[in-house]
Amino acid sequence: MRSRFPPDRGLTSRMLVTAFLLGLLYVVFAGVLVALLKSAFLAVVIAGAVLFAQYWFSDRIALYAMHGRVVTPQQAPELHAVVDRLCALADMPKPTVAMADTDMPNAFATGRSPQRAVVCATTGLMRRLEPDELEGVLAHELSHVAHRDVAVITIASFLGVLAGLMVRFGLYSGLYGDRRRGDQNTTLVVLVVVAVSAVVYALAFLLTRALSRYRELSADRSAALLTGRPSALASALTKVTGDIARIPTKDLRQVEAYNAFFFSPALSPQLALANLFSTHPTLQRRLDQLAGLSRQYGQQG
Repeated sequence: MRSRFPPDRGLTSRMLVTAFLLGLLYVVFAGVLVALLKSAFLAVVIAGAVLFAQYWFSDRIALYAMHGRVVTPQQAPELHAVVDRLCALADMPKPTVAMADTDMPNAFATGRSPQRAVVCATTGLMRRLEPDELEGVLAHELSHVAHRDVAVITIASFLGVLAGLMVRFGLYSGLYGDRRRGDQNTTLVVLVVVAVSAVVYALAFLLTRALSRYRELSADRSAALLTGRPSALASALTKVTGDIARIPTKDLRQVEAYNAFFFSPALSPQLALANLFSTHPTLQRRLDQLAGLSRQYGQQG
């Protein structure tokens, strides 16, 4: 069932190009493995199993990591009311609603499908945001659910996980296996596999992060158009980012591994070059897009 979240053809085309490059990289890498190794079956099976588990149990993993708990409408009436209204507007099934007891103002959505999705807001977010700001944040997260972003990013991550495993297997084989046998040809093959896998891992990592940034921009745009209030989402972004910056770094590092899930990253890159490795666009890039949408609404009015 299609939701009413509006499409963004520009961002969609960039995401398709990135996904195509990831697929092309996968084909080349698979060809190299077949040419150099008698079988890469074990690495493929392990990488596939890891990513399948991540995809299938993503809702439980994320809730456990963030100490989130499922809440009923009686326990969190404000949160449920906003989710109910947005799901009606978007014509999509209501996900499971959860809360995490932490002062870090943030929200995330996860789950392998709209029917198995979870949307979670922190108590810190609920305390800080006005109703229209909270609606913008939750609309952003519901856009991720409607567009199956967890599945997209998980599939896109497969190549990077596989390449990382090949690097580990190659190094282990070179250090502990072939050195004892003294087989120079096998050692050379192992070194080539490790080198190629390392390059593939780096490229896949960069492409996956670029895809993640595009999907964040797309979720911002979809949320702003669904609610009709880009300025409220911009206000929430500014408020959340500013408050996160005041939280001690040591506390933020504990949840940094889950940045890709969050509305706003726990730790943002400080250098321009580091933005290549970020799961989210810069705050300024997101605010500029929302300002453009606000101007469009102003002209239409």
